[in-house]
Amino acid sequence: MKKEVTYASVFAMREFRAMWLAELTSVAGDQLARVALAVLVYQRTASAGLTGLTYALTYLPSLVGGLLLSGLADRYPRRNVMIVTDLARVALVAPMAIPGTPFWVLCVLLALMVTLHGPFKAAQLAMLADVLTGEKYVVGLAIRHITIQSAQLAGFAGGGALVAFIGPSTALALNAATFALSAGAVWWGVSHRPAARPKDRNGAVGTTAGGGMAVIWKDPVLRTLTLLAWLCGFHVTPEALAAPYATSLGEGAVAVGLIMASDPAGSVIGALVFTRWVPSERRVRLIGVLAVLAGIPLLFGFLYLPLVASMALFALSGAFAMAYHTQLGASFAQRIPDEVRAQGLGVMSTGVITVQGLGALAAGVLADALGSGAAIALAGVAATLVAVPAAISWGRGWQDQGATIAAERPSTG
Repeated sequence: MKKEVTYASVFAMREFRAMWLAELTSVAGDQLARVALAVLVYQRTASAGLTGLTYALTYLPSLVGGLLLSGLADRYPRRNVMIVTDLARVALVAPMAIPGTPFWVLCVLLALMVTLHGPFKAAQLAMLADVLTGEKYVVGLAIRHITIQSAQLAGFAGGGALVAFIGPSTALALNAATFALSAGAVWWGVSHRPAARPKDRNGAVGTTAGGGMAVIWKDPVLRTLTLLAWLCGFHVTPEALAAPYATSLGEGAVAVGLIMASDPAGSVIGALVFTRWVPSERRVRLIGVLAVLAGIPLLFGFLYLPLVASMALFALSGAFAMAYHTQLGASFAQRIPDEVRAQGLGVMSTGVITVQGLGALAAGVLADALGSGAAIALAGVAATLVAVPAAISWGRGWQDQGATIAAERPSTG
């Protein structure tokens, strides 16, 4: 009889514990830093525009790093890439914590620091697939998602109060310390492995996203998985429009935080339920169904239901979305060849960030013209219309095209 993979059995693995601790400290530090930078910049400039620009810099440069630098995690040992990028981020964040650092220097350091998130994330996700195999990888991803979403919940709930208590400069210094702790955890807890693909066949080094994009485009299974992953650009709409939606409900700042926390809360529940009570053999085939279901709760946004009911809808959408994303990430990593795995994961994760940013931007434009509830409902319509054909494609092809997903990874030869 096949032994059940539990959260405890995954946590019992030393390498996973080290990677989990590294991510937990980094995510917590990043959440704190975002609040600290918003406070710091507004204190210095009294400009909402510059504050918004600074907040955007905590996300956008990672697109460059993900597309151009993710291949480093295939060319060099992934453990080394994680350690080096963490230490480089320590060196970049530490000067930001010095009181009086000029605003332009702050922006440059921030952009460079966030750029390094791309190769770090590609190395991390690819290394996780080296450490965990089969069902353990699915459970490991669920633990990651729960950790990240819980950290976001904590950040929404207490980040501002903590920054107010210790000050933005001290908060940035703590962020630098979290990168150092992350590097130490990987150094001491993760074993060395050789590079997956030091050089291409022609002797040239492949470090850009081109190799990963080519593999994704040629494989219909990977194409479908990528499209389903990028649906999050629609699912992010309630979080992006939390402030105007709360105002439309006649609620204040507390409601804004509660609405923003609804999706992470639902995501935690979805990941827990999906990995603990849905049999592993059914998870792959449910990816498409759950992708369709994730958009349906948003259809009711135009009704402007009371706060608790609205939160329940947005949490339900987050639960469905995180459930299928948990299996989707595992299926993608197990399908793509190891020698371009980091590049492929870098492309997919970078695309997730990109569509979330574009989705938030489009939602804001629509909300100005039609109202926040209508914008959320339209996002639900779009998410469902895109998800249905992708789900049909997945339903038709997952058995014959995706048979290797639950077993061995294909090889490029």
